[in-house]
Amino acid sequence: MPNVAKRKEPGEGVLRALYSFALYVLSPLTLYHLISRGFRVHEYFRRWDERYATYGSQPRRPCVWLHAVSVGEVNAAAPLVNVLLRQRPDIRWVITTITPTGSERVRALWGERVEHVYLPYDLPGSTARFLQHFQPSLGLIMETELWPNMLFGCRDLGVPVYILNARLSARSLRGYRLLRPLIGRALRTVKCVAAQSAADGRRFQKLGATAAQVQVIGNLKYDVAVPDGLDAVRAAFSAALARPHPVWLAASTHEGEEAAVIAIHRRLRARWPDLLLLWAPRHPERFARVQALAAEAGWKVGTRRGGHWPRPDDDVFVIDTLGELMAFYGCADVAFVGGSLQPIGGHNLLEPAAVGTAVVTGPHLHNFAEISRRMDEAGALRIGEDADAVAAALEALLADPGARRAMVEAGTTLIEQGQGALQRTLALVAADLPASAEEIAGAVATPS
Repeated sequence: MPNVAKRKEPGEGVLRALYSFALYVLSPLTLYHLISRGFRVHEYFRRWDERYATYGSQPRRPCVWLHAVSVGEVNAAAPLVNVLLRQRPDIRWVITTITPTGSERVRALWGERVEHVYLPYDLPGSTARFLQHFQPSLGLIMETELWPNMLFGCRDLGVPVYILNARLSARSLRGYRLLRPLIGRALRTVKCVAAQSAADGRRFQKLGATAAQVQVIGNLKYDVAVPDGLDAVRAAFSAALARPHPVWLAASTHEGEEAAVIAIHRRLRARWPDLLLLWAPRHPERFARVQALAAEAGWKVGTRRGGHWPRPDDDVFVIDTLGELMAFYGCADVAFVGGSLQPIGGHNLLEPAAVGTAVVTGPHLHNFAEISRRMDEAGALRIGEDADAVAAALEALLADPGARRAMVEAGTTLIEQGQGALQRTLALVAADLPASAEEIAGAVATPS
């Protein structure tokens, strides 16, 4: 492992002071953000003490801290956390997110086996209180969460930090240009940047990491686990419909894509009148709205909440729950993955492929550039340049079971070839995991 920066670099103090001063000046906007989001998602009105690192309980024994900003990052971290929970049940885990949906996903996956709090804002006082309270012995940060005061705080306390499944798009790199002198110094305090690809690794070096810090480990998303009970979900889904229906799924759609989904479904139903749309909006605050939009379009709409299944005469079925999307991918003939008809950057394309569903997406894929490129080259993905092209791709695949099977086979092969990042990541962080009881006992029994 490289020697990371353990002392302040020249100019660090001035840059940190300017950055922190700007955050304090802008801190009233954090209240505005919480309040405005709270009117759409009531969970944002709760647990404000965590956002500012004010904890009522006393500090507890040291932990391994993992930060995953939202649902996608939590899902990417899940294979790693699951293995370590089995191998090292003695470790106390604290997992932070920023969004309520990320919080719900943590609870759904691990319940009380881990502790969850929101990551505090990157104010010096808040980060210091967080680190003092939880006393992490190791920090694992998923993908692209670079908060300077938190990273410097870990450095000052001797907490090794790894950036796992690290990705940095060209667009994100440009977005950091004003803060690059500060971010670069903060980045050089981490022990390792475990990059998804060589291109991500090069961009992290442009941002300020040293070549010795960066290792290309691969993408943890390839180690995706098929949900337990998938066959049972498929059987229950089919039984509820009573007879075979063609089914497509619109996943992780955003507000600006909803009109396109309505138009696509109308076009497809002109050819397949019994076609069922499974619709899973990205954000829970859109659940009720997409249900209303589908009803306004004149369709009969069902919803998943309460454990319901689609009825034989449903035209649209809204998946208004969290944590079930991957299982419902397995019930569809073809899936459109959203966040891609707008410059959002796309969402996880491997999940539908892993359960045997053909995948279509829009053109905006900068958050999944490497995955989308490899899937496209392998014949496991169809990319539409706009909503009309997406509709045409969906129509062609619904009409061609052979083409769907070929895409599924290509996707399965690609996923199998891409796996291995999980084991490499486990080996990478092993040296900094807390000592087990057996290791401590052995050290006491054989003093040097």
